[in-house]
Amino acid sequence: MSLPEFKARLVLEATVSPSEDPAKVAAALWKIVGLGPEAASAGPGSARLVTTEAKALERIRDQLRDRHVRSAARRQLLLNKTGRSSSLMLNRQAAAVGVVAVCGGPDESPLGPVLLKLYSERLDEAIDWLTAYPGG
Repeated sequence: MSLPEFKARLVLEATVSPSEDPAKVAAALWKIVGLGPEAASAGPGSARLVTTEAKALERIRDQLRDRHVRSAARRQLLLNKTGRSSSLMLNRQAAAVGVVAVCGGPDESPLGPVLLKLYSERLDEAIDWLTAYPGG
């Protein structure tokens, strides 16, 4: 499947506890989407990454496919859909090594989840594209 024909903004956010290195939390965010360190910012209480790059969305889609969690991700994105945005929680330990692992709730990630927020004027199409099965 080719790159999306819609525009979307992807925001990844995570809290940073006092015992954590903000740079390491920020690194987990950019590893998820395959961008460089300059893509994320971190402060004493939080880390954040914002991108509109189609390649970042493609990496999320590929991870959902490879880890066989498309249906779980789709269910959460549809459940959390509000207007032109939706969200999904990801496991933070998995994110630290660049792996997308979907969480059903914040308690499934001991350090707290990474919150993925998806914004698009064509949100339904964006969700369909991210969670599509081959030929479907």
